[in-house]
Order: sequence, then C-alpha cells, then structure tokens
Amino acid sequence: MLQREVLGLFDLTGRVAIVTGGTRGIGRALAEGFAACGAKVVVASRKAEACAQTEAALVASGAEALGVATHMGEMDAIDHLVERAVERFGGIDIVVNNAATALTMPLGQITQEAWNKSYSVNLQGPVFLANAALAHLRQSEHAAILNVISVGAITWSPSTAMYSGAKAAMLSFTRSMAAEWAGFGIRANALAPGTVDTDMVRNNGPEAVERMTQISWQKRLASPAEMIGPALFLVSDAASYVTGQMLVADGGYAVAR
Repeated sequence: MLQREVLGLFDLTGRVAIVTGGTRGIGRALAEGFAACGAKVVVASRKAEACAQTEAALVASGAEALGVATHMGEMDAIDHLVERAVERFGGIDIVVNNAATALTMPLGQITQEAWNKSYSVNLQGPVFLANAALAHLRQSEHAAILNVISVGAITWSPSTAMYSGAKAAMLSFTRSMAAEWAGFGIRANALAPGTVDTDMVRNNGPEAVERMTQISWQKRLASPAEMIGPALFLVSDAASYVTGQMLVADGGYAVAR
C-alpha cells in the first residue's frame, strides 16, 4: 500500500462525530484529535459556556464544530443533541459516549439518589444516545460507536462500585450494539482508559491518584491526548473489521491488579 492509503485509514474528513463530555479531559482531547483528522465535531457537556468555548477553540483551529449543552441524564436533552447535530451537519457518523460522573460511595452506604444520578449519566444516557442516533448512523457508510468505559469495568477500586458497575454494564451493551447493529453497517467498540490526568481523577485526592499511579506497570498518569490514538483507531476505517471489542489503554493497570 502507498503511504497515503495507509494514512487515509485514519482520515475522518466529512464525518460528523458527537463527543459527549467533550469540553475537558479525554473528551476534549478526542474532539480535538478527530477535528485534526477532518471530522465535523459536535461537543456536548452540561455547561453551555464550556460548550461555547470549546466550539470557538475548534473553529479557530480550522475545524467545523458545534457545542450543545446536554445533560446526559435527561432524555429530552439527548434527543435535542441529536437533532442539533443533524440540523447543523446533515447526519451522524460517529458517536462517542464519554461523559460520566464518578460518584464515590462505599457499598453499604449507597443511597437511591446517588444510584439514580450515577446510572442515569453513566449507563442510561449512553444507551439512549446510541438509540437516538441509530436512524442516522444507519445512513452512514462509516458508522461507529465508541463507548468510553474504564479499566474499572474489569477490575475494582475502593468505593467506586456504582461507577465500575455502570461501566461494566456499558461494556455488555457495547457488545450487544455490535451484534444487533452489524447488519446496519454499524460498528461498536469500547475504550477502557486507566488512570488519566483529568479533573475526575484529580478529584479523588493526591493520595488516591498516587496509589492508582503506582499500581500500573508504567507508574504514571496518562495524558488525555494519549487516548486519541486508541480512540481514532476504533472509530476510523483502520478498524473496519473490529467490532464488539474493548481496547484497554491503562499502562498495565488491570493486569497489575
């Protein structure tokens, strides 16, 4: 193959990508990475100001972008996100379910309120966003769903049973999406990051961050930008024969446990 053909496997020119949690951390990095590869990017997060700032930054970089304030725990907001994306760009090719809330609460102390908040954002929202985008994904020749889960889906960490449980369930839904929607030409995969230098991780406190860092073989935090490569592979034509899979990008965290 020629160099341009190989590099073309990662070309997202003209494709429309929705990235939830797209204004900071991993989501922001993925939005910037996809935009650099030619995608039209729709970033979603709860805060309208953050969406507007991210949209402006992406446009300033030369990308076509749209920011849509979206609470992933609210069904009407999810439908609105899809409607705005299609209204602006005419379709949807890629859905990245990255938004999450990492409530920490030990087993035995979990409240109904915390449970509902965690699962509405970490599980219900991603599943129903994929459902809402389905009709448009079916029209795409390059349809891909990427569910950003966590290494917590296959291991454990103190006080994160709700978060890890939702991510494990999302892995199961990923495989079901891949199986049930393969006939529509839609691929679905999961990316399981380890300890990444994000606000969500930092909010656990320095001792917890150091403990998580030392567990992995690489003994360091990943930068959000280090998730671009794995994510780009899974949503691009480079992974055209890959579906129903989980790619673990954790510096050796899971196997070290």
